[in-house]
Amino acid sequence: MRSLYYLIALLILSHSAFAGMRVAVSLYAQSLGAETALVGVLMALFAALPMLASVRVGRWIDRVGVERPIRIGTATVAIGSLLPALVPGLGMLFPCTIIVGAGATLFHVGVNMAVGMMGKPEDRPTYFSLLALGFSTSGFIGPMVAGIGIDHIDYRWTFVALASLPVIPIILYAVAAPELPKPLRPTQAGGHGNVWELFGDWTLRRIFIASGLLSMAWDLFTFVIPIYGRSIGLSASTIGGILGAFAAATFAIRLVMPWYARRMSGWGTLVFSLAASGATFVFFPLVESVPLLFVLSFLLGIGLGCAQPMVMSLLYAAAPEGRRGEAVGVRTTLINVSQTMFPLVFGVLGSVVGIGPVFWTLAASLLAGADFTRRSAKTARARR
Repeated sequence: MRSLYYLIALLILSHSAFAGMRVAVSLYAQSLGAETALVGVLMALFAALPMLASVRVGRWIDRVGVERPIRIGTATVAIGSLLPALVPGLGMLFPCTIIVGAGATLFHVGVNMAVGMMGKPEDRPTYFSLLALGFSTSGFIGPMVAGIGIDHIDYRWTFVALASLPVIPIILYAVAAPELPKPLRPTQAGGHGNVWELFGDWTLRRIFIASGLLSMAWDLFTFVIPIYGRSIGLSASTIGGILGAFAAATFAIRLVMPWYARRMSGWGTLVFSLAASGATFVFFPLVESVPLLFVLSFLLGIGLGCAQPMVMSLLYAAAPEGRRGEAVGVRTTLINVSQTMFPLVFGVLGSVVGIGPVFWTLAASLLAGADFTRRSAKTARARR
């Protein structure tokens, strides 16, 4: 357990920089006069390189283990976050987002694999719930650092502050590296088939679809809230607080997930998450009151926050031995496809018809996904 807690601490510091950069880049670009569509391009670039390389990253982790990807990913996030402070201006945001997104993906896949390899199968829901608490903590810290820094210091020093967060785990790792799981033997990890074989597995395919929808909702929320907040005259600190309320809710729900996971099915949790999140998105464009926006953000955090531990536990159990890193890479690729394409699509949609239809399209997608997952689970029970 010591290695798990150490790993979660490293995750909190590194992922806080990534979460904060998504907010800081969006607000900085808008302050420089960028239109909604261009902000969408920048948000999409966080996921562009990971979209193309995540499966290869997963296969590489299957071969070499998790230690090297975690270290490289952490350093890459720090370097990318510092670039806008060294060279201010809209142009530097393009390489910045690509580099930060690539580093975060290396770290994300490596950390999820490391946690999946720890302990016994029955421990995975608890371990992934603890890991998800780390993500929730970083999701709160990053936007708050970005919002407060922008309002009370300036953009340049905010980027410096965010870049300094991953430096701490780099130093800690050098001083007292935790004992992380070793790579599989070549005979176990060398039998990769075609990636489409993973999609051909009925259980994995359902996991990929549900996971992709939930990730789309999570990331588009962080994309549309800064735009919607600016459109109704909210300050950067208030926008950061709304995003922080979302992160606080994910933290709160994940505190009870180890208890919850022993009593509820993974598939039932996914249906609840999709349905509750879809219903919440319906109300966002109808509300301009800051307290109500905080409430809606908190409710959305509860809906989306309960899903990730179950998704990762189901995925790790369903993936073939020796291809689990690859399966995590496939999930990451699908997540990054949504992160790349949907900010572009919804950025253009928001520029043409306004932000309301963006929220309602998200709501419809999630509610449809909930119905699909519910019917799939019912079919699975009938096959038994």
